[in-house]
Amino acid sequence: MDTHELLDLEERLFLHVDRLAGLIGPRTLQRPTSINAAISYIRGQWQASGYSVNDETYDALGNTATNLIAEIPGNLRPQEIVLLGAHYDTVPETPGADDNASAVAVLLEVARLLKDHIGKRTVRYVAFACEEPPYYHVDSMGSQHHAREAKRRGDNIIGMLCLEMVGYFLDEPGTQLVPKTIPKWLRGLFPKRGNFLAAVGNLRSWPLVYHFRRGFKRGSKMPLFSIALPEAIREIRMSDNSSFWDQGYPALMLTDTSFLRNPHYHEPTDTPNTLNYGTMAQVTLGVASAMKRLLK
Repeated sequence: MDTHELLDLEERLFLHVDRLAGLIGPRTLQRPTSINAAISYIRGQWQASGYSVNDETYDALGNTATNLIAEIPGNLRPQEIVLLGAHYDTVPETPGADDNASAVAVLLEVARLLKDHIGKRTVRYVAFACEEPPYYHVDSMGSQHHAREAKRRGDNIIGMLCLEMVGYFLDEPGTQLVPKTIPKWLRGLFPKRGNFLAAVGNLRSWPLVYHFRRGFKRGSKMPLFSIALPEAIREIRMSDNSSFWDQGYPALMLTDTSFLRNPHYHEPTDTPNTLNYGTMAQVTLGVASAMKRLLK
């Protein structure tokens, strides 16, 4: 990608975040105007890239919630599915630039970059509803619904990549915390600067960690910290990846590590101007490259 294309990608990422977090703002089912605006924006962007978009609606604690799905069948093993997803809702108190407009922006741009890439496997992009409380870790999560339905249908999801807060990066020493549940003897392995993307799987997902890392590093120069950990480390279950683990699917959380780095987590200050769009562009290129490897 040349300099002009890279600058265009940065601008597109900013535009997505600015529309979702700056213009639309907090996105909850209790604010139907904002949630419908977010759904319309995501659908419109995918359609502009040439995708057909399907709605997956379900009941979420008495309200109708909608997952959005775009898919390209594979040309050799279409029954094998690689899924890239991100939740588009927020908690009520925040415009949600990093959590999770940054991830939706990367989701939209990876899909755009790979629109003409036909892999051997099927690629499925999903924008999930209802990741945040009061739906968090209950049956009403959009990812829980999709993963359960996928298992019921017998979908062969060979890898799920969950984008969860991918826009906040710092180079200064001491800007990265380590999860409290990490054993002391492991803490020395973890980075101390918040300048990397983390790719975190459960122990059964270690092959996915390996292949994702190989693909990501081919497409991006940014630091990547990849690891497979026991699910007893509760921080690794705090996003949509855990819904797929619950159904036996391999999955990774791709993240800037959320509250372990970003002081604006779930705050009114989680605004578009706090994010690093140049680094987000490198995240996008790395994830797109990893998707190509996984779709082989």
